[in-house]
Amino acid sequence: MAEHFDVVIVGAGISGVGAAYHLQANSPDRSYVVLEGRERLGGTWDLFRYPGIRSDSDMFTLGFSFRPWTASKAIADGPSILNYLEEAARDYGIDEHIRYSTRVTGASWSTEEALWTVTAERGGEAVTFTCAFLFLCTGYYNYARGHTPDFAGTADFKGRIVHPQFWTDDIDYKDKRVVVIGSGATAVTLVPELAKQASHVVMLQRSPTYIVSRPSQDRLANWMRGWMPSMTAYGLTRWKNVLLQQFFFRLARKNPEKTRERIVQMARDELGPDYDVATHFTPRYNPWDQRVCLVPDADLFAALREGKAEVVTDTIERFTETGLALGSGKTLGADLIVTATGLEIQLFSGMPISVDGKAFEPARAMTYKGMMFSDVPNFAISFGYTNASWTLKSDLTANYVTRLLNAMRKRRVRQVTPRLAAPVEEVPFLDFTSGYVQRAADRLPRQGTRKPWRLNQNYARDVMALKFGGIDQEMEFSNPEPANKAAA
Repeated sequence: MAEHFDVVIVGAGISGVGAAYHLQANSPDRSYVVLEGRERLGGTWDLFRYPGIRSDSDMFTLGFSFRPWTASKAIADGPSILNYLEEAARDYGIDEHIRYSTRVTGASWSTEEALWTVTAERGGEAVTFTCAFLFLCTGYYNYARGHTPDFAGTADFKGRIVHPQFWTDDIDYKDKRVVVIGSGATAVTLVPELAKQASHVVMLQRSPTYIVSRPSQDRLANWMRGWMPSMTAYGLTRWKNVLLQQFFFRLARKNPEKTRERIVQMARDELGPDYDVATHFTPRYNPWDQRVCLVPDADLFAALREGKAEVVTDTIERFTETGLALGSGKTLGADLIVTATGLEIQLFSGMPISVDGKAFEPARAMTYKGMMFSDVPNFAISFGYTNASWTLKSDLTANYVTRLLNAMRKRRVRQVTPRLAAPVEEVPFLDFTSGYVQRAADRLPRQGTRKPWRLNQNYARDVMALKFGGIDQEMEFSNPEPANKAAA
């Protein structure tokens, strides 16, 4: 027999915990459950265990709006972030609503009943839930598989090959030669940490990435906490960081050449005049065409200066018994090769969704305010920013969903569905040239060129629209029709 809840939240990562908080704070009379496929909460911060795992944005914006980050380091390590999430879930009673080891396998909507039926698997047995509203907080990538190119000769390599997504504690890199393939956020996190114990680390990149250094501590925030309430200091620091980030993002869009030169010059200042910054730290694309990588306290640059690590910009011809043969004809010896080659985008955690018996295809749908879909009732997803901290948008999304639920109750309706009032030009969901986005482009939904179908990448603008703006724009509030009336 199916268990019924007003709201089913899928995923107990940072988005799911935040969604549960907003639901019980803003709609306390709504029953809810959080379904989590893993054995503990945390999502990304429980899954990833590679050395040096940390945030790639400050915790004042990555943290929840309702719970201050009080540690001295603004750029936090993974275990500290996981502890922050666990404490939040425990302190607000959210953990009592989480069903662990419950992997959702599908969801179907019935307009006649105004109800979602959610199927799941727990302990090898099928379980079923029903709900009035389905809220997916499952992230954006495949937890079971990372992206690894089909390199030639991998079977010939006598050492170990590992993708960071599946790092285990038994991997020994002490006094070993390590090659990290990639130059994204994971690679620039791994290299300085591995360099502390490895005999030598090479970051092998096909092309450079923009990398900026930032202090791991926010001195202003730490100072403010000394003489004002922590929540006040947290809120002020949060807005300070949001506005600074938006300023630099807009500057990059308005004057990409100037921004490029500034970032490249920072690398020159760190590495000295004799380092080949032009080859290794000067990308061919403009800043923020792909995400800019953050390194705390210039740790990557320090590892390069000290000779513990190096950057090689080249292509891979094939794996060999002892390492890698490169396109230039050079070779790299290695005992351990880490393929930090990216994630595989996967919406809805791969679960099939249907509406009135018809399979829902995201690629054929239009996103509404970046969280709902055209013609899909009582359904929302949490999808964060690509140019700022994920949680900023997921927090606003959760708040908006509770506003929507409260409006439905006030109007005494059971269905709410985004409807296109007039044709709108379609554009890609994500305006990003990163490989993981381009590989999934044909599977992603579309966005429009006007509100409310346009996806903002601007927190201040979204605060006004999602927290304080109207909810009626191209949104249909309705009740299900009786079966005999619908048939007539």
